[in-house]
Amino acid sequence: MEASSGDNDAAASGQAANALSSSSTSSRQSPTPHRSPSSSSINKTAHRQSFAENLRNMPPSPRHRHPSLTQAAVQDLMNHPPSGSRHTNTRFSGRDWRDIAIGELTSPDDVRWIEMDSSVEEATIALLKSKTNVVLIREDAASTTAVSTFDYSDLNAYLLVVVGLSRPDGEQIQLFNRIMSTAQQGGRIPLRDIQPICRQDPVVSIASTSNLAHAIEILGSGIHRVLVTGTSSSVVGVVSQLHMVDFFWNEGVNFPTIDRLYPVLLRDLGIGTHKIISVNSDSPLSDALTLMNDEGLTSIAVVDNGQNVVGNISTKDVRHLTTTSSAPLLSDTCMHFISVILNERGVEKGRDTLPVFYVNPYSTLAHTVAKLVATRSHRMWVVESASPSPSAPATPLMGPQTHVSGAPPPNQAAPPSPVPAVAVPASAMAGARISGKLNGVVSLTDILNMFAKFSGLHPTDPGEQRARRRRSSSSSVRPSLESSRASLDVRR
Repeated sequence: MEASSGDNDAAASGQAANALSSSSTSSRQSPTPHRSPSSSSINKTAHRQSFAENLRNMPPSPRHRHPSLTQAAVQDLMNHPPSGSRHTNTRFSGRDWRDIAIGELTSPDDVRWIEMDSSVEEATIALLKSKTNVVLIREDAASTTAVSTFDYSDLNAYLLVVVGLSRPDGEQIQLFNRIMSTAQQGGRIPLRDIQPICRQDPVVSIASTSNLAHAIEILGSGIHRVLVTGTSSSVVGVVSQLHMVDFFWNEGVNFPTIDRLYPVLLRDLGIGTHKIISVNSDSPLSDALTLMNDEGLTSIAVVDNGQNVVGNISTKDVRHLTTTSSAPLLSDTCMHFISVILNERGVEKGRDTLPVFYVNPYSTLAHTVAKLVATRSHRMWVVESASPSPSAPATPLMGPQTHVSGAPPPNQAAPPSPVPAVAVPASAMAGARISGKLNGVVSLTDILNMFAKFSGLHPTDPGEQRARRRRSSSSSVRPSLESSRASLDVRR
């Protein structure tokens, strides 16, 4: 029998309160990272053309590259994510965070528009430049009301249709075939035509004068973002789950109710879930993208044969697949794609980089949130200590699916490729040595849900939204705005 809402909230508050007292000693072993003043750290992405337009230009490599990190430096980065100086922001000092207006966290620069009859190509270019990883769709250029959105999950769904990897039901076969044929011929496809294949949150708007208590109940219930509206329902900002977690991390020192949670261990807070969907590092990339699409996920853990976490792939990574020269990556391994991601990060930022995408049950909430904010991630994978390597090699050498070598057949020229051709086994990647066995996951939703409940608010069960995304993905039909609003009314 399910407990009542009041019982659940009381239990959650009691569990967190007990965790605060029981962790007072053990949490000292994991130093709390310092926080920096709140500011957007989402960099603009370089212009990149669409998958369907047959453009092959690659960004030039910088003249100088910083040296790679040593193993000791990587380990230190994993244990102590980068952070700035913690300070008190006078704008929020002495205020109850629940009474702060959501409009105080927004900026017009976070809003990027596209019209419903614009092409997918134009929407993709706008998305790559968006600070909030979403483009708002309106009926025409004169409108300031969003009727839909376009994000990386939608781009992933579109690319899967273009390359013939989606599984439409009987009613949508004709639509999928038309989109695939038009894209492969280089034709123009308006956003209006792909609405039935897009999968995402319902469009939820709140007034800029609404307080954060209202916003965190929505975001803590599993809604990934809310649109902030001003007069005449015009959109003046976008607040995502990551934006909200970033705010509470940098400004939490002003809010004792939230700040006292940061030193507590994940184990004692009891947040997260042990139901994890992962993909083997040997699996083709297409399997990972299809799995994320089918399950309504924004990221997925990549594991070796011993279930050790060796990487992470998110829907945002599909930006690396928006040129036709990258099409072969779909049939290559997930581990190969991870090496491509790391290489391109080095090209874009001028240094070799390694992801920080996992924590363990003895990590503090501060340690976990610091990594989420630093990496702009939606979730952290929870790992146990590294499991023993299996007797067989963890992952074969990367290359074509024959797994023999990356060389082309005799007398056949190798196709041009923008990615490294060096074969690297998964066991050689840093994550295989210093991560551990996949045991759970902590998401932004979990953290915001806990913040809300511990503050006496009543967010709904995030499982409802997760189930809705899976249903939407399996049926390949976007719910209408009317049904989205109806579900919101029930939830509120």
